Amino acid sequence: MPPHSEALTRLREHPTTALANLPTPLIRLSRLGESLGTNRLWAKMDAETGFALGGNKVRKLEYVLAPRMLEGVTCLVTAGGPQSNHCRVTAAFAARHEMRCVLVTNQGPEGAPTGNALLHRLFGAEIVLVEDRSQRAIRMQSVADELRAAGEKPLVVPIGASTSLGSLGYARAAIELCEQLDAVDDGCSETLVFSASSSGGTLAGLIAGLALMDRTDVYLHGVSADTSATELDDICRRLAGEAAELLGAKIDPGTVPFASIDDQVGDGYGLPTPASREATELFGRYAGIVLDPTYSSKAAAALIAHVRDSGVHDHQRIVFLHTGGAPGLLA
Repeated sequence: MPPHSEALTRLREHPTTALANLPTPLIRLSRLGESLGTNRLWAKMDAETGFALGGNKVRKLEYVLAPRMLEGVTCLVTAGGPQSNHCRVTAAFAARHEMRCVLVTNQGPEGAPTGNALLHRLFGAEIVLVEDRSQRAIRMQSVADELRAAGEKPLVVPIGASTSLGSLGYARAAIELCEQLDAVDDGCSETLVFSASSSGGTLAGLIAGLALMDRTDVYLHGVSADTSATELDDICRRLAGEAAELLGAKIDPGTVPFASIDDQVGDGYGLPTPASREATELFGRYAGIVLDPTYSSKAAAALIAHVRDSGVHDHQRIVFLHTGGAPGLLA
């Protein structure tokens, strides 16, 4: 029995708003793996969570937008980049649940909106523009104050839904992934998981879930889209501990093998690199998988670099956690 069985039970029973199509599939990427020199390459397809074109934000919002969080709420307020996946899913949720939605985003390219920026508007969100990313959080709070003064009851959804509560979505996903891995009969005793990250909620949840299950055979690699590896590491481990505390458990996040990677950031957030462009082409041509330029393509580039530089040992398999974001490719 896992050392934190009571916490795992609380996690399974935690109230949520059901949005995602779960479990998402774990699929073998035989042709892509062959092109990279390994026959043990897999993808966990969280791009296929379904709601509002899917992605990792859906799992987190199931917890952050649980029914008890929405009592009396008339408007959702959140923020992100002009191509934010999180803003897309939040706006779609508001549309389905008859709420207003205000999105605070920094300026995007001039001209007609495309990709996620188009979807934000299609879902009926009101867009408030700020000059740069540093102003988004402050403006989110001032928008909420204005709404309260006008008689509304807003709920401010933190950027990326990357809170301890939102991270529970990926603690639950860790259980799901481990159940799928345990059903794979390939003789491997270790799994290397590569996932994109920025605000840290996805990886924090995975760390928390693996720690609660006492799984040290899964090695997480968090590939930063913007922040330094040190900062990402700190964010993920802090949030993981806080997520476990919500379930009445105390964990040591350091027991979960986890490496933060920041060598794929390139010139900055949302800006493709030669390696991310190659990753997008390889995943498309050899696996029929669409990557986005901000997150998943850079995580895939890190995975490819690892396979080429270090190989995949006989006792290992490698899993790409596809966090979604396809509309960003069409921007």
